[in-house]
Amino acid sequence: MMSSTARLLQLLSLLQIRREWTGAALAERMGVTDRTVRRDIDKLRELGYPIRATAGVAGGYQLGPGAQLPPLLLDNDEALAVALGLAAVAASPVAGVAEGSVRALTKLEQVLPARLRTRFTSLKAAVTRLGGAADAVDPSYLTEISAAISSKRQLSFEYERADGQRIRRLVEPYQLVDAGQRWYLVAWDAARTDWRTFRVDRIRTKPSERTRYTPRTLPAADAAAYVQEAITRSPYRYDVTVRLRGSPETLAGRVGPTAGQLEVDLDPPENAHGQWSILRAGWDDVDGFLGYLLGLDTEFHILGPPEFLERCRAIIDRIETAVGGRAPRRGC
Repeated sequence: MMSSTARLLQLLSLLQIRREWTGAALAERMGVTDRTVRRDIDKLRELGYPIRATAGVAGGYQLGPGAQLPPLLLDNDEALAVALGLAAVAASPVAGVAEGSVRALTKLEQVLPARLRTRFTSLKAAVTRLGGAADAVDPSYLTEISAAISSKRQLSFEYERADGQRIRRLVEPYQLVDAGQRWYLVAWDAARTDWRTFRVDRIRTKPSERTRYTPRTLPAADAAAYVQEAITRSPYRYDVTVRLRGSPETLAGRVGPTAGQLEVDLDPPENAHGQWSILRAGWDDVDGFLGYLLGLDTEFHILGPPEFLERCRAIIDRIETAVGGRAPRRGC
C-alpha cells in the first residue's frame, strides 16, 4: 500500500497536469476511496496549496493561484528544462532577475537526481551565450507596461533619445518585444500621432498610467517583425537588399535578428543553383556592411540601392589596385 506521503505527491502531480479533476476520477486514478481523496485534499491545503472545489455533477478539484508559492512537483524533463531556463535567464538584461535566477538554480541543482545533474552540467558547459552591450531594464517598468497593455491605458514616461535628450512621452502601449539583449515597446505616440518603437532601457522614469484608450489596428500583424524592421532598417541611411546563397534557416545562425530581415528568395536568377535568400538591412557605413557580407562566407549579390552599388564598385577598384591586378567582381 502506498504511504500517505507518496499518495500526497501523486495527488499533487495529478492536479498539476490537468485543469480540473472530479473526485471520482482522482480516486480511480490513485486506487483509493473518495473519502481518502477528500482527506488528502485537506492535507494539501494545510501545506499551502490553494485547491478549489466546486459542487455538483460537473464539479471537481482545481489547483489555483495562492498568496504564497508552495513547492512545485516536476518530472525529470520539466526539471531539466527549468534548470536550463534559469541558467539562460541568469544572463538576462532585466535588472535583479539574474540574482534571483542564480539562487533558484542553486536550490534546484541541489535536488536534481545525479543523472539529470550530469546532463545539465554537460549542456551548460557546452553552451556559450554571446553577450552584447545592453543596459539593464528595471523589472518594475516591464510590469507597469504589461499592466497598461492589459488594461488599455495610456502611459506617460520620460524617454532618453539616442542623442541624449530627455523628453516626456505619452503613448498607447500595445506590445512588449524581447529582442534578446534589449526589450522594445510598440506604442502609438499621442504627440506625433504615429507608431513608435521605444527601447525600454531608455525609459528614465517609472511609467505612470493615464486614461483608457480605444485600441487601434497594429501597424503589422507580427509585432516582433515590426520591431525587427524598425531597429534594423528604418533608422539607417541605406536600406540595402542582398541576395545570399542558402536558405533562411541555414543562414539564421550567421545573420542575427538585429542584423536584418531574412526571407526566402522567390525569384532567384535562372543560373542560380540551390537555395537563396533575400537579406534586407539598414546601414550607414557602406564599407562596414561590405566587410560584414564578406564575413558571412557565402556567395552574395547586392541588389540595391544604386548608390550603395556604386560605393561597392569603388571599393573593389581600390582592392584591385592594392593587390596589383584585377580581382573577380563576385558579389557586387
